[in-house]
Amino acid sequence: MYSAQWCRDCRAAKRYLDEHGIAFTEIDIETDRAAADLVLAHVGKRAIPQLVIDGQWFQPYRPGLGLLYDELDARFGITTRL
Repeated sequence: MYSAQWCRDCRAAKRYLDEHGIAFTEIDIETDRAAADLVLAHVGKRAIPQLVIDGQWFQPYRPGLGLLYDELDARFGITTRL
């Protein structure tokens, strides 16, 4: 997961992953310039959080909507909300 410490939605995404026992590696775009450039190259902007699932980039957040819990559930096959 590409994130930054200051990002509220990144913290929400990490909490979601932790609550569902989903292992992830966090890459902070603020401390890793190459990671920031990679996000920019893949999605055209430095928009975080970004998840890479089986090689596919996915941003589980939309401005005005916040974290997209239903889309996260669908991606991970989660059928019950905690």
